[in-house]
Amino acid sequence: MGFADLLEEVSPWLIFSVIQYDYHVSQVDHDAAVPSTPPHQVGGFGRYQWLHVTLISLPGLMLASQNLLNNFVSGTPVHHCSLPANFSLYNLSHHQLLNVFIPLDSSGNRLDRCRRYRYAEPQWQLLAANNSANISQLQTEECVDGWTFDHSEFQATTVSEWNLVCSLHPLKQMIQTIYMGGVLAGYSVCLSLSFRFGRRSVLIWSYLQLGIFGCSSALSPSYSAYCIFRFLSGMAVSGIILNGVSLKVEWIPTKARTLVGTLTSFFVTFGQMILAGLAYWLRDWRKLQVFVCAPHFLFFAYSWWYSESARWLVLNRRSEDALKNLHRVARINGKPEMIDKLTLEVTSSHISLPAHLSTFLLPIHRFSTSFAYYGLAMDLQRFGVSIYLIQIIFGAVDLPAKLLALGMLSYLGRRISQATCLFLSAIIIFANILVPTDMQAVRTTLACLGKGFTSASFTTVYLYTGELYPTAIRGNGEFMATVSFINSYCTSARVSFLVRKEKNVEIIIVQNVTC
Repeated sequence: MGFADLLEEVSPWLIFSVIQYDYHVSQVDHDAAVPSTPPHQVGGFGRYQWLHVTLISLPGLMLASQNLLNNFVSGTPVHHCSLPANFSLYNLSHHQLLNVFIPLDSSGNRLDRCRRYRYAEPQWQLLAANNSANISQLQTEECVDGWTFDHSEFQATTVSEWNLVCSLHPLKQMIQTIYMGGVLAGYSVCLSLSFRFGRRSVLIWSYLQLGIFGCSSALSPSYSAYCIFRFLSGMAVSGIILNGVSLKVEWIPTKARTLVGTLTSFFVTFGQMILAGLAYWLRDWRKLQVFVCAPHFLFFAYSWWYSESARWLVLNRRSEDALKNLHRVARINGKPEMIDKLTLEVTSSHISLPAHLSTFLLPIHRFSTSFAYYGLAMDLQRFGVSIYLIQIIFGAVDLPAKLLALGMLSYLGRRISQATCLFLSAIIIFANILVPTDMQAVRTTLACLGKGFTSASFTTVYLYTGELYPTAIRGNGEFMATVSFINSYCTSARVSFLVRKEKNVEIIIVQNVTC
């Protein structure tokens, strides 16, 4: 039983269990979640907000690559044990050489990727037309002379460069786990820094950090160095997401958040398809690493234009700076008449700190959605089709799913939309269990549909998080939700590792999910 099958068995029950929690999530209408806010006083969603939202959302085109980069940078090429150095002395075709030096795997359909015949002795009897030798009795050994990798799909990856196959295969997944550890550490560090220095300053620094350490990853001389750079890149990703979302939400009028939040999520969707195109064009992992990280230097250059959150400034007793920012926004929005009406008293009166204890349920939603989402999206090679094609399909399926989510959010509200997306995702993933494994096209189609609805659920969860957590504790709320998200990712990664070692791991999976 593969990871996909186990995930399909667990995910529906996990999602169904979360739907009952969703019923208890605050039913506060999104228009009433936050009272009249500073953006309403400077022209609502005007010219400044359009520029502000667009510029903050643009990094999503490249940021989407970071979580899924390991699919291509650490893709596993077809491989087998290296042939003896003197194999050219044999007057045989390459196919015949493989038959006499490399055994078949347990399925009997392909060459074994981790074993060769002992002492690299050629088994000439296997070339005979009437061969009746008992292959199972032939002694084999590990690939003591290394591996030969096929370069038709990947020109170079971390797997082929550092031989992360066979007994070292878990080190491939360790790269992504270390990266996610950096994301978690980054949220903790950036949270405290954003409280002290503001969203804008930490966001600017995070762009620069990801550009530097992301590009440095491409120059890594060793596996250890690469893991360190990925950890630091993960920290920068946290700073961009945490402060980018907060800075964007705090300058948007409440009524515009549904439309803006959904539309800006398309940057991430298109980013997934851009990743597939770049990976197809650049088959070398070092070049791909540079191309997805270098644009952050551009984002760093224009991010100095951002205005700090007026809410954060007021909460940190910097009302005069908040007033200056509001005056600047009013001028850009073409509302000069509002400048004289803005005073410190008016600004402070619109800062509210509502308490929604029910939002502690949001991490449960994030765990459920993330477990299914990354369980499907992080092991694309198992689908048996081109990894580049499946990445584009997985990105494209988000387009109709998010448009559907936009309509549901506009007319049904957050609570019903969230429950519906989770329910449909669970039904589709559950149905995939009933499809025979040889019907790969049907299983892949259902997986794409399930991924689309989990993506729509992601959009709803992010809107929930931005609206129900007040400014003063939004960072803490994001941190709690992110801990849940990373825990779900690490759980799915652990499942992927366990199914390679044990056949009966259902109980272990349920235990991880319950924890």
